[in-house]
Order: sequence, then C-alpha cells, then structure tokens
Amino acid sequence: MWFSMRRCRAKPVRRRMLCLWLLLISFVLVTLTLLDLLNQDRDLGQGQGNPGSPRRPLQRIQSPPDLEVIVESRDPATELGVDSAPIESLQEDQLLFVQSIQGTRIPPQKKRSYKLLLPGANKDTTASGPSTYGEMGRAVQLQLEAVEREMELAALQRYGFNEMVSEKISLHRKLPDARNPECFGEQYSESLPSASIVICFHDEAWSTLLRTVHSVLDTAPSQHLQEVLLVDDLSQHGHLKTVLGEYVSHLNGVHLIRSKKRLGVAGCRTLGAARAVGEVLVFVDSHCECQRGWLEPLLERVAQDRTRVVSPIIDKLDWQTFQYNATQWPVKGTFDWRLDFNWESNSQLQEKDPEMNVQPVQSPALGGEVLAIDRHFFQSVGAYDPGMLLWGAEQVELSIRVWSCGGSMEVVPCSRVAHLNRHHLPHRFPDQDLLERNKVRIADTWMDAYRKIFYRRDTLAHFIRQSENPNITERLRLKRNLGCRNFHWFLTTVYPQLYIPQDRPTLSGELYSVGTSSCADYFHGPEGGAMTTAPCTGTGSQHCDLNSDGEVRWGPMGALCLDIKGDRLVLSLCPTHRPTASRLQWKFVKLSGQLVHQQSQLCLEAVKEGVLQQSNTRQGDIHTSTGGLFLRQCSHHPRQQWHFEQLVVPKGT
Repeated sequence: MWFSMRRCRAKPVRRRMLCLWLLLISFVLVTLTLLDLLNQDRDLGQGQGNPGSPRRPLQRIQSPPDLEVIVESRDPATELGVDSAPIESLQEDQLLFVQSIQGTRIPPQKKRSYKLLLPGANKDTTASGPSTYGEMGRAVQLQLEAVEREMELAALQRYGFNEMVSEKISLHRKLPDARNPECFGEQYSESLPSASIVICFHDEAWSTLLRTVHSVLDTAPSQHLQEVLLVDDLSQHGHLKTVLGEYVSHLNGVHLIRSKKRLGVAGCRTLGAARAVGEVLVFVDSHCECQRGWLEPLLERVAQDRTRVVSPIIDKLDWQTFQYNATQWPVKGTFDWRLDFNWESNSQLQEKDPEMNVQPVQSPALGGEVLAIDRHFFQSVGAYDPGMLLWGAEQVELSIRVWSCGGSMEVVPCSRVAHLNRHHLPHRFPDQDLLERNKVRIADTWMDAYRKIFYRRDTLAHFIRQSENPNITERLRLKRNLGCRNFHWFLTTVYPQLYIPQDRPTLSGELYSVGTSSCADYFHGPEGGAMTTAPCTGTGSQHCDLNSDGEVRWGPMGALCLDIKGDRLVLSLCPTHRPTASRLQWKFVKLSGQLVHQQSQLCLEAVKEGVLQQSNTRQGDIHTSTGGLFLRQCSHHPRQQWHFEQLVVPKGT
C-alpha cells in the first residue's frame, strides 16, 4: 500500500485513475474489516449460551470436544426385533451417532465461542456512507451492494433459495396462524402416542436446518415429543460437521445420526426409523416451519387407526422472500400417468360442505414434506423401498403401497406446516436417469398391465426398461406376503378421478402436423389455455388420446380436453361424470388426415404466428412455438393434415 502511494506521487498523470481505484479498494477492505469486528463483538455478547442464536458459523476459536462416536456394531435384527425385516441391510457400524448432552454439567473451560456473520449488517451500517464520504461513499455502497448480489446468486445456485434473506430471519419466528377457527375448539386425547421426528438432510443451509429443528421444538408439546432425530445423509458442507454436532448436543431431546454413505431420501428416512423409539414416526423435510398445534391432530388420527398415514396441510414459503403463503383447503395429493406428484386444491368443495373445515380428507397420495405413520405399521408394510435412488417419486411408491396393502392416507386440515419451495434450478433436480429408474421400479412393481400407459407417456423410462431389468424380486415377494390388492382396485376404489386413457392405435400419441413438421403443444397452467405447435419432443410430454367419446384428452393426467374459443383451439377441463359436450367432440378422418370438429364441421389447421420460446422446468424440455391452432374450412392443405404418432409400443399391448 505504501509502495503504491509512492508510485502515485511519482507519476500523478499516468496513474491517477489507478490510484483512485487503489484508494477505493483499500477503503472497502478497511470498512469490511471494521464491520466484521463489530458484528463479532455484538454476536458474542448476545448469543453466548443461547443455542438459538448462531446463524452461519465461519470459524471456531478453539477445537471442540470429540462428540461424535461410532456406534458399536451389533446385529440389527436383535435390536429391531420383529420390525427389522425392511431394514436388515442397514449396519450400525456405518453410522455415527451424537447424543444430546442438554442438562449435563459442562465445565467452563469446555465452552466454545463462534465467529459469526449476520448478512445484511454491512448494508445497514454503510447506508450512511454517502452523507459522510460523498461520492466515494456512494461508490463503496454500490460496491457492497454488488458483493451482496453476488453472494445471493451464489447461495441461490448452492441451495435453490435466497439464503441471505433466510439468515436474517429468527430461528424462532412464529408464522401466522392459518387454521380454520373451528380447529381451536378441537379436543385431543391426553394419552396420545409418542412421536419421533425424523429430519433427514444433505448439505442443507445452516439457517433453514436449524429453523426446522427449533420450529419443531417450539411447537411440539413435550409430553408427546419423544425425540428429534437429525439424520445427516453424508453432507459435505463444513458447517454441518463438528459445529453442528456441538450445537445439537446442547438441544434437549435432539440426536444427530450420520451416515457414512449416501442413502437418498428413502434410505435416510429408513435409517432414522431404525433408530427411533417413538410410537409414531413423523418425517419432516429439513426446510420446514411448523405452526403451533400441528402435531396433536396428526397423532390423534394415527392413534385412532394405526394403519392410517397422515399429512398436514402443506403451506408454502417463497424461495426469494421466505414469505408465508397459506394453502387453500381442501387439498389432496395426486399423481399423473408420468408418476409425477402434485398437490391439488379444490376450494369449491368447502363451499358446498362447510363441515369439511375440520374433517380430514382421504388422499390418493401424500407428498414427502411431512408424513406421520405408526412405527410398527411402517416396518410391517415395508418401510421405504431400499431400491429407490437418491430422491424422486418415493412418495408415490409409498402411497400406492400403503393403500394397496391395507392402509389409508389422508390430509388433516387442523395441522399446518410450511415448506420451502426451492427455485427450479436444473442442477437441483436428481439425475434424470435416476429419477426414471425409480419410476420404472414403481411401474413394474405396482401398476400391473396399466404400466403400458406410463411407458407411452415417459419414453425415457421405456428405453431404460428396454435396456435393463430392475431387481424387484424382494418387493414382489413383500407384495404377495402382505396380500396387496392390484392396481385396478387402486384406480377404481382409491383414485377414480384419474382418467384411464384408451390409447387406441393410430388415435393416440403425438399429434403431428404434416404441413409444419411440428406437433401440437401447450405451455400454460393446469386449467387450460391456447394450443400451439412446437418441435416434437419425443419424450411423451405431448401425448394426447382421441377416445371413443370423441374427446381429445391432453397431458399425463388426461384431465384437459381440446376445446374451442372463437375459432382458436384451447384446452379446458374435461367433464366428469356427465355426457361430453358437443363442442368437445372430434372425429379423425384417417384417409385425409383431417381432425374435424363435430359441432362446427370445421377442420383443425396449424397457422404460423411468429416465435415464442418457453421452458418446462421439471423436464428440462425447450419448446419453440411456431404458431397456433385454429378452425378453418376443410381443404386439402397440408396444414390440415395430421396423424397420431405413438412413440413407443410397450410389451403386452
């Protein structure tokens, strides 16, 4: 620095701009150093001895005591007894276990301190810069804001949400109570079963993980909460190592289990269940916030029927602002013919039946955000499928199995938990091949002959299945031993709302336009919108089905029908349990390739309309629109010539 100043005085003309930048950078560095020292002093003064205060631990002042010990190896069957069948493959010598030492006497010399950084403090402190330092102060402020933006972008890429905002939020924040007022009058048994809360995580952010833990501790009644099990699925981030171990050791009833190999959601939760001692297992994602009163309704429903699996209403936390957004009731979990899960809300049902305000609703499937299940039933029904890789579709597999093998599923409206919806970054989704392999296991194990419908709509899964056979011998044996019902029973009894496609030859598949060499496509929301044409994806995402009622059903659920608005082709919700309206009926003329609208006797034509680009966030497909679909007087123009292309023909069809 001194050398640089001497050079500035020696050559003032040539290096004036360089000197100015050196001064600016030096000022920024000094300012950041002073702010860091001030933050450290403040945090050490306020947060010492308070387990809820740390945010992002950056540096240990002294080395910690050795709290992580390898559990002695012993026969899992001996420890787990009759419940051990689904988890015999888990060896305890692969685990690390950290016990809580809350309540024990800790010698003063063993206490440790942390160097802490509260994001946002720099921005607040330097806000007065311009008035003090003039133009240089404004430049420093802009520099700091640029640094903060870079940090936000880095956190978004790392975690899929704005970690800077999360760090500023209290670990003990209380969410608005969105329960129906009638829930406050509900009475629950005083002898509810005990609960083991299992929270699996892999490279989770410090703030969201600890906010989840404290949210459980702050809202779950102590008389019902047996323990909180934090299961580390081989995290690599430094803050989840020894620092987390010591932090957890000071929390009463919280234990840390570490896996020495990557297990994924299914294996990680099964591992936690193997160590749990509570009567009811409650699986909670590592980025949730619980509302007061969330646990008792779940335990009450499980206590009334030990084969019942229940979920709270899953509210949403915005990934940018962490704002809380309540989900409209009633809601249930569904999945489509691509085996993709979705929460479906229907507020009109509540208007028709006000008694639904507090009554649980049976659900064909439940998500994996929060799930409560009797521990013995969980083991007897097969736990999670150990063949499921990393994460993806494991909640669909468990849902079908529970229903088919003697259990039931429902959403409990007087229980609410908020879940952080991550930003849809492509790298945050599991490898597509792994996800498809999970789906193949589900299809071949549980869907019987209906699996051909799945393979027509998910061509990647079809080609994976053609090249390799999943090892599902043990799951098929479990299915026979439990006397599980077939998938036809599931569709007709549990999930009759799911349309069963007919997939007739030459009348289903991608709707290909001869005149434009493209396929009919649709980019909008789940309730319908304008149709267009786009390059054929070949993935099955553009699949449609002309059934015997004259409906052209679109999409993996078959819930949307080709409709008209003026002379433009749109999608609208298909009718349920009533005759098909004439405006929704079509006829395909195979000889000419024309798709004729029955009511108007006009033909479907592809019309070029400029270019629009849009991306499908889950599948990663890029669609480039080349025009819209309209009704025109029938002619022999190539843009009125269509044919249905079936991409795959699964065996058994």
